[in-house]
Amino acid sequence: MPENNYVIRVLDSPLEIDGTEWNSLLMAQSPDGGINPFMRHEYLAAMHESGCATPETGWTPRIVTLWQGKRLAGACALYLKTHSYGEYVFDWAWANAYQQHGLAYYPKAVVAPPFTPVPGARLLARDAAVRKLLVQALVAWCEKEKLSSLHLLFAEDEDVAACEEAGLMLRHNVQFHWQNKSKSASTPAENGSVRAEPAQTIPAPVNFSTSSTFSTAQSTGGAASTGNPSCQTEGGYGYRDFDDFLMTLSQEKRKKIRQERRKVTEAGVTFRWSLGKNIGKEDWDFFYQCYERTYYEHGNAPYLSRDFFARMARTMAENWLLFVAERRGRKIAASLIAVDPGSAGATGQSDVERSPKIAYGRYWGAMERVDCLHFEACYYQPLAWCIEHGYQRFEGGAQGEHKMARALLPVKTTSAHWLAHPSFADAVERFLAREGEGIENYMEELERRSPFRQAS
Repeated sequence: MPENNYVIRVLDSPLEIDGTEWNSLLMAQSPDGGINPFMRHEYLAAMHESGCATPETGWTPRIVTLWQGKRLAGACALYLKTHSYGEYVFDWAWANAYQQHGLAYYPKAVVAPPFTPVPGARLLARDAAVRKLLVQALVAWCEKEKLSSLHLLFAEDEDVAACEEAGLMLRHNVQFHWQNKSKSASTPAENGSVRAEPAQTIPAPVNFSTSSTFSTAQSTGGAASTGNPSCQTEGGYGYRDFDDFLMTLSQEKRKKIRQERRKVTEAGVTFRWSLGKNIGKEDWDFFYQCYERTYYEHGNAPYLSRDFFARMARTMAENWLLFVAERRGRKIAASLIAVDPGSAGATGQSDVERSPKIAYGRYWGAMERVDCLHFEACYYQPLAWCIEHGYQRFEGGAQGEHKMARALLPVKTTSAHWLAHPSFADAVERFLAREGEGIENYMEELERRSPFRQAS
């Protein structure tokens, strides 16, 4: 279609665009109907309405939209930034270089959900042609506004390709993700069925005496899989249980994990989990106390407010899973996990066609210090839950090479960058070439340190 059929409108708030239209466009980015929770309209609106991502906090929203008549054909969430906090792709050195040469680096333009280093679609478009136009519109708008730079963070492959074609520079980083893909010779149950039982109490993993008691609150829907080998995952069948997962690791890593879990058990700590609307207000309040304390212990104010999480409980409850650690009848720690349950079965998709179930490690905090409690709350309990409920992937968030010892493997992430100043653009391009070589070498080194057992 001719390019002049499209009209570009830049809105001042996510509240100015219809949430249903936005989410429909977001869903269209995934061929299997999945929807990234961190790009949902409700998530972006909550960031704005709670005051977490506003001009006062250095995040001025600009929703860039492409319209074909009354039809929304493309959109993205752009923020004008007066700092580089809350992005997790670090460009402080670039800002310092600008300052040393008497140039203003801020404001700059960032295309990403605030405070959320999770890969996903950034350029929401009906097709590749619209995505290309959207990139061109972004660069043209940044030039018109005399901004120093444009940054698309943690972008998906389609977005990266469109940005590269438009001449943007690519930058790579490393995250650590876990895959629920058993290396054992599990045999699927007849017809691929999954046995379900009431979700009230899940025992410790079979043959694993060092695990914490896993007492659960009833989950949304009132059912949980039993972790049998019929839980089909992306690319194969998932682990039967946590012990099946452990047996794929090297003896050293397996022993270390068991030792860490034993320390938590012997400290008298137990866990329970709640999903969706079954997370009560008292637990949300306690979680926020833990979350807030973690930031203050590091000398910073928390990025997100209690009001933000209250809005999440109202508008996106199904996307949150909470683990609460207790000792001697008292809550002592909490970890909050985001979940994408995949496309709904009501769409008529088969298990193979539906989008994968993904969990994302997000926030945690503790009111008491217990050795190895962080590992248990943020990795082992969530991984056991993912296995039990047939989730295919757990994304551990930004940074953290220590995650490899817990079988979260390195994954390359990509961002795209445009700088208005030609000389600085040339200097950054040379820097990114050197940095990219370092990332490749780092990935190769990490792969040699795989925690899994070597094939005989």
